[in-house]
Amino acid sequence: MTEKDVHSSIKPLVMTFMQELMKNYWGPLYKYVKEHPELIKTVPGFLLNHEKVIVYVGRTHIAVEYTGPEFIKELKPEGNMELQCYDYSTKGCNFFEKIVGFEYDSTSGISMPLPQFSEDLLFPTNRGYDRLSELCWNFAAQNSIMGFNTPAPEPMKGCFTRIVNGMFFDADDSGLKAVRIKWLDFFPIYFDDSDEETDSFGFNLENMKDLVEADAHYSYPMPDDYKFIQLPKINKFIEKWGSKDSSETDITSYLSETENQFILTMKFGAKDVYSELTCEWQSEKRDAIRPDFFVVQPNGYADIVEFKLPDISKSAVVGGSNRKTFGAWLNSYISQTRVYHSYFDDPNNRKWFEEKYGFKVHKPRRWIVVGRRHDFDSDIWREIMSDYRDLEILTFDDLIDGVVVQFYK
Repeated sequence: MTEKDVHSSIKPLVMTFMQELMKNYWGPLYKYVKEHPELIKTVPGFLLNHEKVIVYVGRTHIAVEYTGPEFIKELKPEGNMELQCYDYSTKGCNFFEKIVGFEYDSTSGISMPLPQFSEDLLFPTNRGYDRLSELCWNFAAQNSIMGFNTPAPEPMKGCFTRIVNGMFFDADDSGLKAVRIKWLDFFPIYFDDSDEETDSFGFNLENMKDLVEADAHYSYPMPDDYKFIQLPKINKFIEKWGSKDSSETDITSYLSETENQFILTMKFGAKDVYSELTCEWQSEKRDAIRPDFFVVQPNGYADIVEFKLPDISKSAVVGGSNRKTFGAWLNSYISQTRVYHSYFDDPNNRKWFEEKYGFKVHKPRRWIVVGRRHDFDSDIWREIMSDYRDLEILTFDDLIDGVVVQFYK
């Protein structure tokens, strides 16, 4: 076990707690699944093959969060795991808000405790809900128990509480903030800090043995219909580009993952997607280019898709009433794609590229995905666009809508 962020004052408590959890839950669970190998591929994988375990110490509960794969193919031998710990026992606070990392802004005075078992809990702040709605996040894309305009809940004192597949959202000037919790257990504890010299903690994990068999047979909630498998991935993509903390690389990296490439294939009618292929010049000495994506059409020829950021701080169209043109920032993006066009005008480059990567590119249509729909809401920019050959500007809203609509035909 590797330790990270375990404060010295609570380290003995955390280590003792983890040993008891191993004795009463992890060890028996591992043994039970090992004795029933048919469960290996269905048991929640992160309960046994821990990628990381995060421990939160509060005044009424200790919470344990698991990260890692939902499913596994085999049991790994018992070994080291990464442990992170956060101590919230020294201050009066809402324990749940500390775990998710933001405060709720409810206008309601009615506070509800966390249910002792919550599966597919969707719980945004009011700020988060407004931002999700503005981003057209699809609330119908997945099963969920939703809570709106309610104060931050907390686990009931003295009660074991579990959250499975929880989704929590907030927003600020930097954009959408999303927290997804795969599995979080709250263990009730006894805590007394009335003594000026020492704090007293107590807990009993014997009852965890009673959950071993049920948890071994538990199936983690995953969609089984193609539409409901893919729509949550689109929501995650919206969460990715909806945050101003995300870079262009963060956005393209998400789309380049095999399970997410359907977003591009469905929107652009492509049969294959290739990301960041290096294109070396054959007839002249120039720096190699690496377009974000090649989307290969059924005829074997590929178009090029380039991603920029969704948040635009300047006007897309500038100039007087009779001299409208694209802003300098947008023209710089267009110039970048013009280099791609020039590259594939050279037959030597086309031949080298096809021999190396196995598909053709000639006179490719260039797509720039940038901005939001409200950034390009005038007819003027469409008139300017008509002056550009083989170039299309697509907003992030257009990209999402173009994919989602195909699931509802």
